[in-house]
Amino acid sequence: MSRQIIPGIELDDAGRASVDASMGRQLILLAIELESYTSRPVDVQHVLAAIIMAAASGEPVTGESLQKPEPLFMRLLAAHIEQIFQRTGGRVSEDD
Repeated sequence: MSRQIIPGIELDDAGRASVDASMGRQLILLAIELESYTSRPVDVQHVLAAIIMAAASGEPVTGESLQKPEPLFMRLLAAHIEQIFQRTGGRVSEDD
């Protein structure tokens, strides 16, 4: 069974995320923009993980916040991306 994180992003019981095509394109754009908010090489997996982490923490993440990202929201995602790099060296899956 899957649960929707936001429209276009679902997470299954095993912790695997699925992303629809339009959200995938948005994640690519966010990854490019987020590199200016962090000194890390940000990719789509990092952005997806940061969104899931933010939602799990109860932080406001909506489809609209991804379409028109404000600097405050981008800093929030950048903070989660920084946590990923500090904890795992940037790895977000066992396949990395």
